[in-house]
Amino acid sequence: MAVSAVEKETKDFVSITQKIWDYFSSEQFWNFIVSASIKIFTILLISYLIVFIGKRIIARFFKIRMKTPLKYSERRQKTLLKLSQSVLSYVVYFSAIIGILSSLNINVAGLLAGAGIAGLAIGFGAQNLVKDVITGFFIIFEDQFGVGDYVRISTASAAEGTVTEIGLRTTKIVGATGEVYIIPNGQITEVVNYSLNNSKAFIDMQVSIEADIEKIEKLVTEYLETLPEKYKELVSVPVFVGVQNVSGTEMTIRIVAETKPQQHYGIARIIRRDVKKILEKNGIPMAYPKMMIYDSSRVVSRGDENDGNKDI
Repeated sequence: MAVSAVEKETKDFVSITQKIWDYFSSEQFWNFIVSASIKIFTILLISYLIVFIGKRIIARFFKIRMKTPLKYSERRQKTLLKLSQSVLSYVVYFSAIIGILSSLNINVAGLLAGAGIAGLAIGFGAQNLVKDVITGFFIIFEDQFGVGDYVRISTASAAEGTVTEIGLRTTKIVGATGEVYIIPNGQITEVVNYSLNNSKAFIDMQVSIEADIEKIEKLVTEYLETLPEKYKELVSVPVFVGVQNVSGTEMTIRIVAETKPQQHYGIARIIRRDVKKILEKNGIPMAYPKMMIYDSSRVVSRGDENDGNKDI
């Protein structure tokens, strides 16, 4: 009885193995493999060409758009360019996946229906993803910031730098030292954009309290009037405000310069350097720390001096 059961199981196993071998070695199976491989390769090649050509067409379109008489915002056009190229890639590659599944004789309609049911099941777990997408949409729609803007974003850990990419789900920022922040849009709670308006440089310099302030004002004002011709970063002629503060043996003079967005750092360094040279050339002393040394061993009280001299 036991021997017959083992023989039956052995025959069933051999039969199943033979069927599998017959299927994989059949001409019909290999024709399907060759046909599906050709279809998949063709789909991938066409998808790559569509994305490659499409991105360049989109870039060309926005480049022509920027040259029209209509004054489009360059920062906004860069943002829309990146977003359009990303959407093109998503749509084409998603369609390619559907085509590949169809070429493998997989029921795509049933798969999508199942995915819809599964989507309802995992909907509560995808709240963060939905939040990221909705927030990203409003960031782009309201033009809160764009590619190329210098921003500070408040998240769990504050990030500051230049925006390189804005997607529907994440935003990428490059910091001053090269670090890259990839921030989910749903975590963005507050944004400080330094690139929307002109910047202002406040240049404070300390001079000696004995310096002639009227002479300083004349020299510095004459110098400031020559700057807009030299530096295109300046919006207007910098202003010599005057004495900002007086403390001890020094006084602080202030110069205010309005520049294009994020150009105030370089202009401030140039003005500070040149003003220092001008003041030194005209004999106007700059403030510097002074130290008085007190030697107690050489101090003798008047009473002790009188005791040492009986004639006094």
